[in-house]
Amino acid sequence: MDKGAINDLTKLCIHTITTKPLEIGTAIDKFSSLGAKGITVWRDAYAQYSPRQVGEMIRNSGLEVVSLCRGGFFPAADEHKRKEAIADNKAAVEEASELGAPLVVLVCGADPRQSLETSRDQIKAGIESVLPLAEKLQIRLAIEPLHPVYADTRSAITTMKQANDMVESIESDFLGVAVDVYHVWWDEGLENEIKRCGKHDNLFAFHICDWKVPSTDILLDRGIMGEGCINISRIKKWVNQAGFDGFNEVEIFSSAYWAMDQDEYLQKIVEAYKTTVLQT
Repeated sequence: MDKGAINDLTKLCIHTITTKPLEIGTAIDKFSSLGAKGITVWRDAYAQYSPRQVGEMIRNSGLEVVSLCRGGFFPAADEHKRKEAIADNKAAVEEASELGAPLVVLVCGADPRQSLETSRDQIKAGIESVLPLAEKLQIRLAIEPLHPVYADTRSAITTMKQANDMVESIESDFLGVAVDVYHVWWDEGLENEIKRCGKHDNLFAFHICDWKVPSTDILLDRGIMGEGCINISRIKKWVNQAGFDGFNEVEIFSSAYWAMDQDEYLQKIVEAYKTTVLQT
């Protein structure tokens, strides 16, 4: 691989949650100065600005808004809460439109007071309630399957197969799948399910980080790429073979990395991206 390809950051996107301590304007400036070309905005990051203002800040910096995180959390044993979740997801779609984000990523949710099957039925109903607005505003929705360890409250969608099944059952060009290596690396059917996405042209996002060994916290101890046991290059190959040509989105939840100097942390991310993601 030539030196230019190894240093090519044109497909590098960083989530604002990855550098959670940084104010959104600071994050935008730092991501841009690194050479990244994309940013995914978490909804908490623009609390002091309107989505429209943040979108303008991002575009003025030369970055592209890749997606908005996050929608979802549809299931609840309480019908009123389900209605509130649908309203919140519609608000997320409107925010994405104002921000200039073409995609809203869905962490679909679960309620331990009911079966996973019931939660999945409620997820489907919730998505179907939000899709007309998403289609009107030209905003795509991506179901992100989560690792089964999160099936209690965060997602009843725990495999790529479940995500693909739901997407195909709803049949909308505006609904697809987000592949996050942290959540799906263990799945023996992963390659085939990514191929399945390619056949239906519904692979909308690709998130990267690593699973540290040992992990000290299942939520807040994600690793930088190459730091753990995930074969990121192999999964990236499958994703690219399926026709995905979008951004490689760095999404890291880490108390340890949030506590360190964020400039040093971002340099670690860029170096890991070059050595682990680009050399494939």
